Amino acid sequence: MPVAALTTLQRIEHAIDAALRPVVFAGMAALIGVITLQIVSRVFFEAVGWTEEVARFLLVWITFLGATLAFQRGRHIAVTFVVDALPDPLQRVARIAAVLVALGFMIALMVIGYRYMQVQSFQKSASLRLSMTWVYAVIPLCSALMAWYAFVDLVGLIVRGSNDGEPDQPSPEEPPA
Repeated sequence: MPVAALTTLQRIEHAIDAALRPVVFAGMAALIGVITLQIVSRVFFEAVGWTEEVARFLLVWITFLGATLAFQRGRHIAVTFVVDALPDPLQRVARIAAVLVALGFMIALMVIGYRYMQVQSFQKSASLRLSMTWVYAVIPLCSALMAWYAFVDLVGLIVRGSNDGEPDQPSPEEPPA
């Protein structure tokens, strides 16, 4: 039964991943379009005032969403030589401890990000007059997604004794690093 639950968790993880990828791609395309508009308007016409602000907000969102995708694939920087030198049972314990620390950090970041989002809710952006709540909402959102990914990794370590998101075990759609 635990393996079936893990499979369900991993299916949800892959569905979230499948939804995030086109969002990041669309954000990158929009960023390229906005920056191109900014350059063209400055050179040939009068500068379009909102392009700098939109580009900044898109970059923030793309950065956090891209970091979430990288976290899911185990692509963040990791120093594993100490863990790799341990015997297998201790490696498993060390990996579980590392995932627990990451999970705790993501939960703390989610809470802090939500509070920060609330504090900034009264502020409006200069050009678009957009509530800054929408800009800062990416912090708790992506922290929650990364916490979910860490939770799935933790369940995988406990149930199977392995972690599908480890850098030395790339996902099937990702080439080895």
